[in-house]
Amino acid sequence: MCLGIPGRVVEILDGYHDQVALVDVSGERRRVNIGLLEENPARPGDWVIIHMGLAVEKTDADGAAAAMAGLRLLGSGEEP
Repeated sequence: MCLGIPGRVVEILDGYHDQVALVDVSGERRRVNIGLLEENPARPGDWVIIHMGLAVEKTDADGAAAAMAGLRLLGSGEEP
């Protein structure tokens, strides 16, 4: 099992063959490799799940909120 962090694509960065995006993660912008999403490319405005600097799947706003809630719960040390 891996933990993924949700983020929203802000822009696709030039010079990386459309494989690197600037992604907003809780107000912090990070460079994320989106090359694994080749069959269903990420575009600005899309939500993605990030693991170790790689976008591993696309999601929607509800999926991103659920992922973030799960991460908060894990960080709290409480059981659901």
